Amino acid sequence: MLLGKYAHYYHVSIPLKMKLIGQGKVKDVYELSDKELLFKFSDRISVFDQIIPSAIPRKGESLARESAFWFKKLEKAGINTHFLELPKPDEMRVKRVRVIHDYSKLNTKLKDYQIPLECVLRWYCAGSFYQALKSGKKKPEEFGLDHMPKYGELLKTPFFEVTTKFESIDRKLSREEALKISGLTEAELDEIKNICIKVDEIMQNEVGKRGLIHVDGKKEFAMDKDRKLMLIDTFGTADEDRWWDAAEYAKGNIVEISKEFVRKWYENDVVYKCPGNTGKTFSYKQFLDQLREDNAPQVGIPPLSTEMVDKTAKLYKDLFERITGERF
Repeated sequence: MLLGKYAHYYHVSIPLKMKLIGQGKVKDVYELSDKELLFKFSDRISVFDQIIPSAIPRKGESLARESAFWFKKLEKAGINTHFLELPKPDEMRVKRVRVIHDYSKLNTKLKDYQIPLECVLRWYCAGSFYQALKSGKKKPEEFGLDHMPKYGELLKTPFFEVTTKFESIDRKLSREEALKISGLTEAELDEIKNICIKVDEIMQNEVGKRGLIHVDGKKEFAMDKDRKLMLIDTFGTADEDRWWDAAEYAKGNIVEISKEFVRKWYENDVVYKCPGNTGKTFSYKQFLDQLREDNAPQVGIPPLSTEMVDKTAKLYKDLFERITGERF
């Protein structure tokens, strides 16, 4: 199980009649039948690819309800999804498709399978997109840009990129490789991009009413039993998408409303002293980066303070209400 040595920090009530077939950093996946799955959203939180040994009250509920909110919106817009219902506030029942890890078995005639790609649509210069430009690893022209954009700048056209889904480390893919490993036709990959644009436009129209900017986010797709594209997994949540405050953005300020402040806590406030009397200190993130650079055994991430747990729980509550317009 992914939780490993952190499992004792969490109390998980597992339904006796369902089989646990997958466990991620946030949600657990149960088999209901050969046609349906149940997603159980936990209160776990992760940063730097590590699960923090602190539960955030009702975090799972906020993510499940946000996802269901968007799936229902898309149903009305005529977009095909795997969503069936929300049996409980932290559970989602969905259609099941085959998961095939062997790329050679995927082709343009195959039906009922998960497409092994993660799709990201970027509307602003932020995140890894900005870091790639700032570091010089990528040139603006590689992204179809005619200048070096500033952080937070609105792109003239949204930038669409895909990465691997089932590999141990996500790899960014060229269009040619994405087609090669996914079993998609040129037209189907273009359709995925167009669906992402349509979904994001629906999302921005909705959250704009409550002073949010949807910056970017990932989406996943499958082919249904008729080989029709189907939006799957979860999206549009506090965990998976980037959100900015619109009023602050209008003033020239970037105020990110996400768990970024949790990352910053480990980067700035969790401090260790160097051995000896050097007086030097380093943060947990610096310590972790050095261990990874040295290929040394990694240490468990420390738990959040009580104050940070409370602040994080409030962030998920407040963002839920701004995303959905509903009371939490």
